Amino acid sequence: MNTSDSNLPSNFIRYIIDDDMKSQKFQGRVHTRFPPEPNGFLHIGHAKSICLNFGIAREYQGKCNLRFDDTNPAKEDEKYVQSIKEDVEWLGFDWGEAPFFASGYFTALYDCARQLISKGKAYVDDLSPDQIREYRGTLKEPGKESPFRNRSVEENLDLFQRMKTGEFEEGAKVLRAKIDMGSGNLNMRDPVLYRILKAHHHRTGDEWCIYPMYDFAHCLSDSIEGVTHSICTLEFEDHRPLYDWILNTLEVYHPQQIEFARLNLTYTVLSKRKLLQLVEDGHVDGWDDPRMPTLSGMRRRGFTSNSIRDFCERIGVAKSNSIIDLALLEHCLREELNKTALRVMAVLRPIKVILTNYPEGQTEELESENNPEDPDAGSRKLTFSRELYIERDDFMEEPPKKFFRLAPGKEVRLKHAYIIKCEEVIKDEQDNIVELRCTYDPDTKSGQVEKSRKVKATLHWVSASHAIDAEVRLYGNLFTSPNPGDEKECPELKDALNPDSLEILKDCKVEPGLADANGDQPFQFLRLGYFCLDPVALAQGKRIFNRTVTLKDEWAKLQKKAKG
Repeated sequence: MNTSDSNLPSNFIRYIIDDDMKSQKFQGRVHTRFPPEPNGFLHIGHAKSICLNFGIAREYQGKCNLRFDDTNPAKEDEKYVQSIKEDVEWLGFDWGEAPFFASGYFTALYDCARQLISKGKAYVDDLSPDQIREYRGTLKEPGKESPFRNRSVEENLDLFQRMKTGEFEEGAKVLRAKIDMGSGNLNMRDPVLYRILKAHHHRTGDEWCIYPMYDFAHCLSDSIEGVTHSICTLEFEDHRPLYDWILNTLEVYHPQQIEFARLNLTYTVLSKRKLLQLVEDGHVDGWDDPRMPTLSGMRRRGFTSNSIRDFCERIGVAKSNSIIDLALLEHCLREELNKTALRVMAVLRPIKVILTNYPEGQTEELESENNPEDPDAGSRKLTFSRELYIERDDFMEEPPKKFFRLAPGKEVRLKHAYIIKCEEVIKDEQDNIVELRCTYDPDTKSGQVEKSRKVKATLHWVSASHAIDAEVRLYGNLFTSPNPGDEKECPELKDALNPDSLEILKDCKVEPGLADANGDQPFQFLRLGYFCLDPVALAQGKRIFNRTVTLKDEWAKLQKKAKG
């Protein structure tokens, strides 16, 4: 299969693979991999790589491995392994066999290191980490050779074996490749291949006390698994000569490394280090806080896997870095939720309305569509009564000229119901408005022939005696700066935090049908935005609604303006 058979837009990676398929470079195979380190939770940037690697394999009827590059036990944990698997599955991808682990190749990697030593291409170095950095040189100055660089093959094999048996302390020795300390590429100046780490590994326990560096383990894991196209982000472009050098020197199967631009998103931080800082400093409530760009946080907030896949396809695959507007991601989400979300009524900041001319004790059932975008969604009954709640923001006692909502002597329509008119404002002793007394016009029932007069506003509402109490959390951008990850613009991450990124409303009123809602169903609270039940709270027996995204779509407005 090639891209001419696909409805997906092409890109430079697909062109490369198309050419490889024509030339039979890998005997017509396409085999990719997604290789996360299990030292944190995946974020929206990883979603781009997941969709690309698994998507390419799917398009070309190939394979994509899920492989954990677990070579640093000091930072890795089984909980990250499980969360990564859940995220990949949630995005809709299947890795087929059991996932792979670099730790499963530790014996093979150790043997490869010994082969490099035997070829005179690696040596054990006694320099400290600080000394290695000092000897490395700079972009303008070449490095210096270590005084231990010319040890004999026999001595190096002996020292490396003793490193493996735990004879030396952490930092005492490392294994380095012997390449070129004068290379213009700093990654080729005798990079470290193995270091001593006396830490418990989440899979191999205490079997090993030396661990391969990422660059060494990564290329050999690709080779062992028969990967054809090793697709990486651009920061690995300068590492590609080392990738090639290791495989060529060992004379083993050689995949092709291809680099693409990573995802950068406005108002968002995608650095694991900075995300960890947010968690550890208590600025967010864990890795799955709905304000976090982690996939677990986005899922908790109500993002859908379809919208994320759509977003990743729209932004495409480029060779140079750029920053994508967060509004595009939100636009993709709104497009998806507009099709799937049930329309319901919820009043977040309630004020009571009493219809003085509506019979006491009377109720009636009004018809309401569940989703006008979905002809199969059906409808439901809403109970209308004498006492209602509307939004406090939908009333002003002294409105400005263009305020068309409810005010003394003014009329509005209640959604699916009647036109009402405000007759009296009731206040408490502190002059706070506590109740509105209105009249309704029984001849203006929605769906029936109305009088000739029109009103300019339609408000949502709930019946006071039928509504249920709810807690609602209004989430916004975590940062006020469009580029909080830029340390020149934002030297201190905390200074860019948005103090209004979360507002908790505890006295909300929602229509009674939401008492039976489940965590999988998205909702549009009419006029307010898209919401979902918080799955973490639901598991604890609490019903809390998270705002997923507002109704306002800045990206659509920008696109319309550009076309106009």
